[in-house]
Amino acid sequence: MENNNSFFRKKKFHLETSGEHHLNKTLGAFDLTMLGVGAVVGAGIFILPGQIASVTAGPGIIISFIIAGLACCLAALCYSEFASKLPIAGSAYTYSYHVFGEGIAWILGWSLLLEYGLAVAAVASGWAAYVKSLLAGFSLHVPTAISGSYNPDNGTYFDLLAFIIIIVIGILLSLGIKESTRVNNIMVLIKVAVVVLFIVVGVFYVKPDNWTPFLPFGFSGVITGASMVFFAYIGFDAVSTASEEVKNPQRNMPIGIIASLAICTLLYILLSGVLTGIVPYADLEGISAPVAFALQAIGQNWFAGLLSLGAIVGMTTVILVMSYGGTRLLFAMGRDGLLPESFSKLGKRNTPVRNTLIFAIAMGLVSGVVPLAQLAELINIGTLFAFSMVSLGIFFLRKNKDLPTTGFKTPLYPVVPALSFLLCVYLILNLSAITWISFAIWFVVGLAVYFVYGKRHSNLNAK
Repeated sequence: MENNNSFFRKKKFHLETSGEHHLNKTLGAFDLTMLGVGAVVGAGIFILPGQIASVTAGPGIIISFIIAGLACCLAALCYSEFASKLPIAGSAYTYSYHVFGEGIAWILGWSLLLEYGLAVAAVASGWAAYVKSLLAGFSLHVPTAISGSYNPDNGTYFDLLAFIIIIVIGILLSLGIKESTRVNNIMVLIKVAVVVLFIVVGVFYVKPDNWTPFLPFGFSGVITGASMVFFAYIGFDAVSTASEEVKNPQRNMPIGIIASLAICTLLYILLSGVLTGIVPYADLEGISAPVAFALQAIGQNWFAGLLSLGAIVGMTTVILVMSYGGTRLLFAMGRDGLLPESFSKLGKRNTPVRNTLIFAIAMGLVSGVVPLAQLAELINIGTLFAFSMVSLGIFFLRKNKDLPTTGFKTPLYPVVPALSFLLCVYLILNLSAITWISFAIWFVVGLAVYFVYGKRHSNLNAK
């Protein structure tokens, strides 16, 4: 292969199915669905509906969640086709390697590392805040110096709890994906039970008058709300990183991706409907914990502690699934030679122990030291970039004669992938300037790493 074409050189399918570094196939459709729900339903379900309803969409937030869910479903259908035809670790990175070429795949993989890494670090910070609040209820307090990210003015230097939870999750993942999914499944069932319990209890206190006017900010407010709550669905793409460890991926991958999105969308719609039915949307403005606020309004104070437990469990599963996605991405990039080969080394339990622990320690340190609130949008831009490229990739996938022709196919082709691509680009264009600048810096650093290391060590050089 000529050097001047190396940026766009593509992998062949037979190269993916040969070699010694392969993960065990242990996961079924239920495990995948639980991974998806674990990644998507986090603390946001207890916070986001109230914030957006109060100032942007009113009770119409129900429609916002429906629109965002449908938009995300378009991308999910595209992911499902790729996951069915290319059941290989690496998600959008691996897909791009086959349809766009090595350089584009590297850029996409680099963007996903940003998504998974920052998501783990940011959610761990939120997890630590909830745990500290829960401990305070028992008159237990974490020493100030190790209770928050680096901020000498407030006397905080390191968020120890955030660091610990990431390390614990890393150790769990290194024990094996089957063991990790068992723990995840239990935690997902707990947090879904808490959400369902709120819906069941709250529905008896709904006052239909609170839904009037239903669109106080007009339909434009609903659309704006949809673009904001779209990010509540981020995380389902981590499911596709499990492709290589799935039994019968042609059947189970589409089921896992689409079923997890359907469950999350239904929970979001029902919870936001009950929430705005209990409390007038205007009363939710500035309330950081709107679900707990609604419970207090109807005299269900006993539920507050259970709700905190649900939020903590919910964030734990997000950390687990996003850590899993990050480590499998590193594994795939290491196996291809674009990162050091040590990232693809498997331990006794056939898991990439070394890269899992490196990822955990690195993200643990980031969550412990860096205040991540101002970087949250970076998670969104990395994800939307991946969504848009996967959607666009369907057009190239259908023309690639090297790949299997069996498996799931995106319906209503080419309308669905085209709509998905355009919607993702539209949402990217609406992100802030500082997000674009930060992403551009990360992009340039990534290109430098590729040309200095990845291009020279790529397995495709052997040809």
